Amino acid sequence: MLNIHRSGLYYSPVGESELNLTLMKEIDKWFTIHPDYGVYRMTQRLNKDLGYQVNQKRIRRLYNLMGLQTIYRSARTTIRNKSEYIFPYLLKNLDINKPNQVWQTDITYIPMKKGFIYLTAIIDVHSRKIMAWSLSNSMTSQWCCELVKTAIKKHGKPEIINTDQGAQYTSDSFINLIKKEDIQLSMDGKGRALDNIYIERFWRSIKYEKIYLNSTENGLELYRLIDEYMQFYNKERRHTRLDNKTPNQTFYTIKLVS
Repeated sequence: MLNIHRSGLYYSPVGESELNLTLMKEIDKWFTIHPDYGVYRMTQRLNKDLGYQVNQKRIRRLYNLMGLQTIYRSARTTIRNKSEYIFPYLLKNLDINKPNQVWQTDITYIPMKKGFIYLTAIIDVHSRKIMAWSLSNSMTSQWCCELVKTAIKKHGKPEIINTDQGAQYTSDSFINLIKKEDIQLSMDGKGRALDNIYIERFWRSIKYEKIYLNSTENGLELYRLIDEYMQFYNKERRHTRLDNKTPNQTFYTIKLVS
């Protein structure tokens, strides 16, 4: 009746100490603009530039909690599980010229007044349209699978879907879903967030244009705030690289013509 997804009525932010929540907000704002900042450089910024007294161990834990991955390629200090299959990156030099050719998906941290929550979304690379999105208290593979199913049900399926190498996307459930739908799975190179640049740019837009400007008390309030931005972004926000058209105009016009 409220045009709100059922689970949106029950979202409650994940709790942390007041200091950690403050640090996470500072980290998120800086990292969104400077994704090359690793744990060491971020710790230095927090201590020397902002006056905190925190160690790298705390910041590394918060990076992991927020799901942050720097764009540089780090030393290979661990060996992957041999059963874990990582798919190649398929977008290099690819001519992306139509809707539903390539989708990108990712997860990001969203700060709230008394905690935080996770947001995931799927973007159509050609039109920049957000195909589907969802909020959750935890980052699970099932959550990511449900989002893909929702997007396919609404808009049809893409030829390729690109993700990072996070546990959600390398899980059996996610890989089996993509294979079942006969979609090619492309994955970023390890430590290369810029391989998923279109969804990363969208995170920057929604955070600086909406999230950071509006504090929210609860999940329902946050859901409505994000939904408002998604409607604006798809229907009204014009892009110079789309000949000043909106994502919806580009997506639906080209689909009708084709």
